[in-house]
Parts: sequence; structure tokens; C-alpha cells
Amino acid sequence: MTQLLQQHTDQRILMQGTWETFKLIQQVSEDSPGVRLAYYEGTIEILMPGEDHEFFAHVIGYLVTTFLLEKGIPFKPTGAKTQEQEGKASAQADESYCIGGANPIPDLSIEVIFTSGSTNKLARYQALNVSEVWFWEDGVLTLHRLRGNRYERIDRSELPGLNQLDIDLLRRCIVMAETDFSEAVRVFRQDAIVG
Repeated sequence: MTQLLQQHTDQRILMQGTWETFKLIQQVSEDSPGVRLAYYEGTIEILMPGEDHEFFAHVIGYLVTTFLLEKGIPFKPTGAKTQEQEGKASAQADESYCIGGANPIPDLSIEVIFTSGSTNKLARYQALNVSEVWFWEDGVLTLHRLRGNRYERIDRSELPGLNQLDIDLLRRCIVMAETDFSEAVRVFRQDAIVG
């Protein structure tokens, strides 16, 4: 009997290449679910998220979506939608959202980081003009707001509606979900939505 091994850690490949090379890799990987591609300044990143990565991405997305729905904030979830600026940058966030309606580039991109720092990814999102980028890295949630030509770290979202979200509560519930997802959701709904 063969056992299926679950990949808990991310697999990441970085390579140098042109935009044209990146687009070829993108075409070839279209039928490979779970593969995330990114490009910025001649660097191509191929990421195959592990189980832990996907778990945290799902938890954060579920909690943010729940908050937006329960508060009646108009939004469009765009998931891992490819965000591109032709010839310059391309990214696939773990979760992304357009707040208030559909936009070509989401207003919020959320990244779970296990294999590389957030600093490099911010430059990519800056080139794409994403208003806010949130990172979950080493058990810490950080928020960044695009101001002019750079990101500034912020303590609370500045997006309409999400500025009401208690970020400390969100952090606690993400950590809580590691051991009890349903309890984390219950606490989040009670404190963020009802309370």
C-alpha cells in the first residue's frame, strides 16, 4: 500500500529571466493547480505552497471574508488572481479583494510567507499599485499601505470598511485556528461582528 505524503513546507524556485520567459512558464503551468508564479525585475519565482501555507491562507481569507459579509461591506473576492503590469511585474497573492466593486488590480493582497521575506514582495506589489498588502509571516500579521511610491507599515487597514476590523483580534484568531478552527471562527464572529 502506498501512502500519500503531504508536503507541509513550501517549495520555491527563483531564476533569472525575461518577461517573455516568464510568460512561457506561465502558459506551461496553467494546468498545474496550486503553483503560484511571480515576476519582478528579471526574477521569476515559482512557488508550490505547502499544507501549512494553504491552511493559513484559507483561515485568513475565511475570517476577512466573514467580516466583510457580516458588516455589509461591498467587495469582490479575487483569490489568487494574477495581477500584472505588462513587462514589469506579476504576482498571485494567496488572497485578494476588491473593496467596493471590481477593479483590474485588487485593493488588498494577502500573502502567507514561509520561504522568503516580505520586503522583496512589497516592491512587486508597488509596481502593481496595490493599495494594501498584508503579510502573515512567522505568526505575525503586518499591514502595509501604499503612499506615493513606497509602502508604510500601518496598524489598522485604511480600506473602506476594513478600517473597522480589529487587527489584534484577527491575529489572535489566526493563531487560535491552528488548534481549533471552529472556536477561532466563533470567537472572531462574536467579538468582531456581534461585539
